[in-house]
Amino acid sequence: MPLSYAPIVKRRPGTGDQLANLADYASARESFSWEDARHELEGLPGGGINIAHEALDRAVHAGQGARLAVRFLSRDGVALEFTYAELLSAASRFAHVVESLAPERGDRVFSLLGRGPALHIAALGTLKSGRVFCPLFSAFGPEPVQTRLALGDARILVTTPMLYERKVAGIRERLPQLQWVLLTGAGGRVLPPGTLDLDRLLAAASPEFATVATTAEDPALLHFTSGTTGRPKGVLHVHDAVVAQQVTARLALDLRPNDRYWCTADPGWVTGMTYGVLAPLLCGATSIVDVEEFDPDRWYQLLAEERISVWYTAPTAIRMLMKAGPELAQARTYSSLRFLASVGEPLNPEAVLWGQSMLGMPFHDNWWQTETGGILVANYASVDIKPGSMGLPIPGVQAGIVQRTDDGGGVVEITTPDTPGELAFRPGWPSMFRGYLDNEEKYRQCFAGGWYLSGDLARCDADGYYWFLGRTDDVIKAAGHLISPFEVESALLTHPAVAQSGVIGVPDEVAGTAVKAFVELKSGLRGDAALQRDLLAHARRRLGAALAPREIAFVDALPRTRSGKIMRRLLRARELGQPEGDLSTLEGGA
Repeated sequence: MPLSYAPIVKRRPGTGDQLANLADYASARESFSWEDARHELEGLPGGGINIAHEALDRAVHAGQGARLAVRFLSRDGVALEFTYAELLSAASRFAHVVESLAPERGDRVFSLLGRGPALHIAALGTLKSGRVFCPLFSAFGPEPVQTRLALGDARILVTTPMLYERKVAGIRERLPQLQWVLLTGAGGRVLPPGTLDLDRLLAAASPEFATVATTAEDPALLHFTSGTTGRPKGVLHVHDAVVAQQVTARLALDLRPNDRYWCTADPGWVTGMTYGVLAPLLCGATSIVDVEEFDPDRWYQLLAEERISVWYTAPTAIRMLMKAGPELAQARTYSSLRFLASVGEPLNPEAVLWGQSMLGMPFHDNWWQTETGGILVANYASVDIKPGSMGLPIPGVQAGIVQRTDDGGGVVEITTPDTPGELAFRPGWPSMFRGYLDNEEKYRQCFAGGWYLSGDLARCDADGYYWFLGRTDDVIKAAGHLISPFEVESALLTHPAVAQSGVIGVPDEVAGTAVKAFVELKSGLRGDAALQRDLLAHARRRLGAALAPREIAFVDALPRTRSGKIMRRLLRARELGQPEGDLSTLEGGA
């Protein structure tokens, strides 16, 4: 049923407010076309298209090269700034380096980097060179890193000396296809064997590089996302995604030239790449990038002193700010703030209202996936907000609620308001993924009856607002990270004491969902507090802190199907005190 919060009514154009990029939602849906949006881009000579060209070269060609592109804030308070022209030169140098090492167009360049200039330079330089860029989350442990490098056939990896020693050196011999490891930030130190000093290579390269003539359908980005079973899925996107990246940043985030924009997402995930690196450049904005981890007082200081106008963050971060109390928020003023947005997991209504109370404006939730490549449902600057709702579809996107047919080969659209079903979209938006890496069958399963099936349960109310209900599978979304239960279970099984494990998501006050593991021990062993601590430490070493379970419980026997598969939904039902006989009512753990 709809939540009982009154809508937040937005001021309409003509009342003294500066017009939003999307001033009239109904008119925009009637008049919008992706082809018109495509014509707003500069394009390459001969009709090609390239994401990096639109992000950097276009601004320089328009005489905006001196505009500030990115301002990086270090831990010691020192800022490092790049104009659009300076970032273009640095990306061009990297493109030369890549071209010299990986002569084949379409080769994949991976990064294992935190927030900082190297990530921006590597991503944009790779795209300019016609190669495919794949960012990895720097908090991954060695095993998730190895899995993704192997699946992606990584030829080049960009990382730091510290991350290389901790995450890559021990698995390097298992990655024979990894030919080149480029280390940044070595500072003249002696490098480990089999690595190259990226900073020296960049200094020797030319700052001029003619962008490779990629086409709209040439591969550009590879992002890994987790499934409930088996290996992580590599999601492929093409250069035509740039059309949707620019449009959605303008319409859903209300991003404009000269905005000072802060996206807190890690660049190792799709949000941090699409809306942290690329979209602000496409819109002519200035990105503020903070290398520090979450700290409430620092975040409020940054919002105020860096004069942030558009802020894009995650529900977990908002809940942590709420937990820190109102005093910190009220200690400063935020006169530059114009628009607040959130993504990564459902935004609870209280967080929307907290933004209105503490910061003078509500948070605008939106919905998208790695597979969609960009925001597809959003709350807009000029449209009323229903707290708890994902919002309304992006112009140019047709959404619906569907139910799969009994034979599994088709779908039926649900048109009755507030009826739960699977969130689905008519294919055709430019950033829609073009495949799963080496898994065509899995890709085909995402489509039925002329719809892309998201795997998320939702409902649509009588006003056309969409509401998230849960996942149709077992993927766990904790603090904005998608976590595969299978991957966590596999790591636990490498411990000598573990016979079987089952992993689910459980409610958590701060992260929204936390990972809990149920463990069967090998015969003759007894679970105690010391073994719990040892298993938790083992999982953190294998997976990294972001993926490892927060809690471990010992059980005599895990529930299984007749074929031996762990019944995670039954584990979840028991944990949450739900009836075990009606598994169709259980949430999917998103």
